Amino acid sequence: MLDALAKEKKALLFHGLSAFPITPADDNGRIEVDPLCRLLDRLSHAGVDSVGLLGSTGSYMYLARAERRRAMEAATECLGGRVPMIVSVGALRTDDAQELARDAQAAGADGLLLAPVSYTPLTDEEVFQHYSAVAGATDLPMCVYNNPGTTHFSIGNALLERLASVPNIVAVKNPAQPLPEMWATHEMLKAALPSDFAIGYSGDWNAPAALLAGGAAWYSVVAGLLPEPSLKLTRAAEAGDTAEVERIDGCFAPLWALFKELSSYRVVHAAANAMGLTNTRPPRPILPLTTADQERIIAAVHALDQV
Repeated sequence: MLDALAKEKKALLFHGLSAFPITPADDNGRIEVDPLCRLLDRLSHAGVDSVGLLGSTGSYMYLARAERRRAMEAATECLGGRVPMIVSVGALRTDDAQELARDAQAAGADGLLLAPVSYTPLTDEEVFQHYSAVAGATDLPMCVYNNPGTTHFSIGNALLERLASVPNIVAVKNPAQPLPEMWATHEMLKAALPSDFAIGYSGDWNAPAALLAGGAAWYSVVAGLLPEPSLKLTRAAEAGDTAEVERIDGCFAPLWALFKELSSYRVVHAAANAMGLTNTRPPRPILPLTTADQERIIAAVHALDQV
């Protein structure tokens, strides 16, 4: 009973709006602390429920271990405990991911996010053993990051049910789907998992539908840059206010279209620069967007003034 209560308490970290900022770095991959802190201050002042540091948007797979550790330490100092911090610790090797998890705990992280990144395609058993080993490296709560679009591995419900039995694994970040499919998908997942397991979603343009369907969290790219309108959309969805969700989501529509066309990763890097928050390029081989695309992004950001 005590173990169940402890797990339920740990799962509370993975609720609400989790904002994932970019990680500004120079062309040599060295973290630029001042612009990182500017982005984090915006999230703290807006009142997001958690910060997702070094997620896919935060370029974790492009950064050396020392730079990831530097980003964690800087973020801990910048946030000052005002907002919980979830740190992504994905790595190709299990032992490297374990070390990153220990780094995160030492730096003051509140929770971990782990994707099954790989080069050689993985089996379900390999993924299970990987998660079990990394989850056991610290006592921090962990969220399973199911991101088949990037990792080319899809964590099915049967595997997720096994992972939910591992101590410290208390949540999942799943790709969201359009509302007509989201209700059934979420209900099926709820039926397969413990009641205290936090089922959250990513994929910004479908995430409001996931929250309306009962999802515990929105793991958001756009919230890492534009936390205020993202929070308004989150709170409307949590309240079940479908009309307000549709109104705000309509304001986001131009940005969602660019996310789908150009990738959210490229768009938020360009937007952060256009807004004067950073002056950083995405890591090579990713190329900066064209001037014409940047102008479209600025117009899409201005559309959110109506929120």
